[in-house]
Amino acid sequence: MDSISYNELPELFQGVADLFAEKKDELCEMDARMGDGDLGLTMQKGYGALPQLIRENGETGNIGKTLMKAGMKMAGLVPSTMGTLMASGIMEGGRALAGKEEIGPKEMAEFLTAFARGIQKRGKCQLGDRTILDSVDAGARKAEAASQMGENIAAVILAAAAGAKEGVEATKEMLPKYGKAAVFSAKAKGVPDQGAVAGQYFFEGLAKYFDR
Repeated sequence: MDSISYNELPELFQGVADLFAEKKDELCEMDARMGDGDLGLTMQKGYGALPQLIRENGETGNIGKTLMKAGMKMAGLVPSTMGTLMASGIMEGGRALAGKEEIGPKEMAEFLTAFARGIQKRGKCQLGDRTILDSVDAGARKAEAASQMGENIAAVILAAAAGAKEGVEATKEMLPKYGKAAVFSAKAKGVPDQGAVAGQYFFEGLAKYFDR
């Protein structure tokens, strides 16, 4: 498979929806130790709705505009901090694919890079702050490297997932700076950031598309 067409877009994100439904309780338990305890619910609700939002807001043949519109609807559905960050990533990724009818390896790397950029811009976070950015940025960088090496689209996404996992591991040595997690920073040592784990699952969910 060399590319993903406009018509296959809902199915691509269905893998993300399915994985967050599976990981909902795990993420809530992680978040309860360091935050509000609703991370899994947010991810499941937002990404669970995304495939249908893509269908309902499709701009035929225009993947970028479709994702931008679906991301805006997603933001209204999950207006929490993490929900807003995820929707911002989808919208920024859509901007990077403006006018595209297909997603090849290069376009997938561009989407993932823009996804991470959208999260950074909206959250005003930096690498090393122990947030979701630490995993999605690491994943995007691996995706870009795989694309430049001429890998196919499946390999690009698998590289992103592996990179995100490395980013999650790195957060074990970081101290949280934002939100309720900062209050419990003493508990953070040696424990992965729950937001970063969610970022890893986003990439792994995209990879499920190729398990068919």
